[in-house]
Amino acid sequence: VQLQASGGGLVQAGASLRLSCAGSGLTFGRYTLAWFRQAAGKEREFVGGISWNGRSAAIADSVKGRFTISRDNAKNTVYLQMNSLRPEDTAVYSCAAQLGGIPTTTQAAYNYWGQGTLVTVSS
Repeated sequence: VQLQASGGGLVQAGASLRLSCAGSGLTFGRYTLAWFRQAAGKEREFVGGISWNGRSAAIADSVKGRFTISRDNAKNTVYLQMNSLRPEDTAVYSCAAQLGGIPTTTQAAYNYWGQGTLVTVSS
């Protein structure tokens, strides 16, 4: 199983980025997908998640109103649209997959994790 995140980069505050996470080696449509991030010196934290059928989504309070999560099961891809980026959003963003279930902040619930993509927001 592979989860490959992409789309990170260096942007200025206020800019937008869209991250993508492509899955392979799993029946993508059966998995709840989530994005987590980890800033330097901090613990990894939940950013957002979307259920296997797309009917349930959750977004962390810290990014609510700025970030949205979506998925395209035909493309085996989950997206994180990030608008109005702030320097405090700087982190490595990773995606994770959980068989069935609903989006949860509990990291142990996720079966697979991908390599991250670095997002750097300058002030």
